[in-house]
Amino acid sequence: MDSVSPPSSNQQKPHVVLVPFPAQGHVNPFMQLAKLLRCNGFHITFVNTEFNHKRLIKSLGPDFVKGLPDFQFETIPDGLPESDKDATQDIPMLCASTRKNFYVPFKELVIKLNTSSPHTPVTCIIGDGNYDFAGRVANELGIPEMQFWTASSVGFVGYLQFDQLAKRGILPFKDENFVTDGTLDTSLDWISGIKNIRLKDLPSFMRVTDLNDIMFDFFCYEPPNCLRSSAIIINTFEDFENEALDTLRAKNPNIYTIGPLHMLGRHFPEKDNGFKASGSSFWKNDQECIKWLDKWEPCSVLYVNYGSITFMSDHHLKEFAWGIANSKLPFLWIMRPDVVIGEETTTLPQEFLDEVKDRGYITNWCFQDQVLAHPSVAVFLTHCGWNSTLEAISFGVPTICWPFFAEQQTNCRYLCNTWKIGMEINHDVKREEITELVIEMMKGEKGKEMRQKSLEWKKKATNATDLEGSSYNNFYKLIKEILHLNAI
Repeated sequence: MDSVSPPSSNQQKPHVVLVPFPAQGHVNPFMQLAKLLRCNGFHITFVNTEFNHKRLIKSLGPDFVKGLPDFQFETIPDGLPESDKDATQDIPMLCASTRKNFYVPFKELVIKLNTSSPHTPVTCIIGDGNYDFAGRVANELGIPEMQFWTASSVGFVGYLQFDQLAKRGILPFKDENFVTDGTLDTSLDWISGIKNIRLKDLPSFMRVTDLNDIMFDFFCYEPPNCLRSSAIIINTFEDFENEALDTLRAKNPNIYTIGPLHMLGRHFPEKDNGFKASGSSFWKNDQECIKWLDKWEPCSVLYVNYGSITFMSDHHLKEFAWGIANSKLPFLWIMRPDVVIGEETTTLPQEFLDEVKDRGYITNWCFQDQVLAHPSVAVFLTHCGWNSTLEAISFGVPTICWPFFAEQQTNCRYLCNTWKIGMEINHDVKREEITELVIEMMKGEKGKEMRQKSLEWKKKATNATDLEGSSYNNFYKLIKEILHLNAI
């Protein structure tokens, strides 16, 4: 496909405003998309909450967040109490606040950009698929808008069932016994687009005894609103989620699959050395862990990372720790300070640290793509967030799955049963099970089979993002659509 020529130096650049949901897993793919658009001649305004922008400054330094002549950061308040905590804010509170508090400051910001910016007026607004307010502002100001769904397509289809679950009388559950009485094992054979699904495999926010629950109500309302957008961008590729994509396109045909975004980015090298592709992390990245990985043989290291939001009990943390230690295998463990519920600093028993001192590396955060690309990494113990899932696929690394919330349960089901590159840990973690799974995935026949299957998916992801691949072509169709919408 012919590329879209960027504007000449004497032309004004088309101006795209991107506004992600204020959590790390949303900001990362939004930043990847923003940089791809910038490399293709767009001026970018990237909108963070004030809280998250302060974290970016702390993590990356003030020089980075000053932006560039064609890339600027703006902020809006999140409406939550001020906090200096270096951690993701309470997700239900954030969801409620986006509905209540984001519309007015965002509209004021877009008006300011249109009237006082030295750059071209706003060409297009790309809002998070979890947002209603961005589309409302765009419509009221006569600006074309698109929505970016940063999670999986199978998860998207799962969210679309929330209303149907209520209409069928499945929800709300009568009491909390549904968690343990087998109800969640109920098979759902009436859902189009996702297969072999049980109640427990749908996004976890449907596990409610009250339909007024903040998260249930948020996701019962927002994804259908996303479907009404003029176009939906999804960070996936056609071969990976074709059935779910067919179902979504029956509801909105204007869907652009342009993922995995980090792989698509290889065609667009950074124009500025100081503006790194990984520059969206709210935590400081440990560079030394890559040097540590260099010491190990190919396919010999377990990589453990629960993402930016997952929490667990201190008991489960210790079960994970001793399960990993008892495998006697080398591991790199990314452990956020706040990973234990209610604790700002996580500590592990000294006995455990002594046991693993020669074969374990524990740190707060890392460049995950660099870790997964490292030849020593054999298996990824993950929470099954979509960014982590795509990166595992992209680098051919099989997974041990411990989903936490949202559509991670759906991703886990697909990793283990459809894509066949994962094995699931029981939610009530037992160290013996961890040890057994780690050894099987690292050394056993199932692990070898899944490693081979992972390499097959890696090839398909590479093909999708190659020149003339489906995601590559869809990205240029997306650019033309943005310019076309602005010309109408």
